[in-house]
Amino acid sequence: MPAEAARQEDGDRSHPLVLVGLMGAGKSTVGRRLAHRLNRRFVDADDEIERAADMTIPEIFEKFGEAHFRDGERRVLARLMKEGDMVIATGGGAFMNAETRSLIRRHGESIWLKADLDTLVRRCAKRTDRPLLMGRDPGEALGELMAERYPIYAEADHTVESGGDTHDQVVDRIISVLGIEDA
Repeated sequence: MPAEAARQEDGDRSHPLVLVGLMGAGKSTVGRRLAHRLNRRFVDADDEIERAADMTIPEIFEKFGEAHFRDGERRVLARLMKEGDMVIATGGGAFMNAETRSLIRRHGESIWLKADLDTLVRRCAKRTDRPLLMGRDPGEALGELMAERYPIYAEADHTVESGGDTHDQVVDRIISVLGIEDA
């Protein structure tokens, strides 16, 4: 059953909008602006994970490993999906989990913010706290992640290009693909 039909069957008219994509695609920045335009609450799932663990994401990766982090991420997203009418920016690996994808399909609407490699490298070069990039060439690491994750991200309800344009232009495109006329 398509995601929209499942949500309508449940009577869910105020479902979360869930932004997915690689690190550097603009999920948090675009998500804040989208939430503001739509008068919705914005939640960055990574911030929620850090708050729940009382540790930074790099600390979680270092102390417990990626599998532990992904389990906490899945639990946090499951909780957020129940909270309704908001915009959620997920971590880059969240949508890779089949259980999380299924949950989003049933209770939310996913939007893949797709960016080209050059854009991702340029944006990620500004931050030094990306566990999957630590000690690696960002272009090589991001290229590998693109090859692995883009086929899964393509399962999102909508795809919006997020590279090379202003964040407000990306928000405009999201609103357009959602079919919202007056935001």
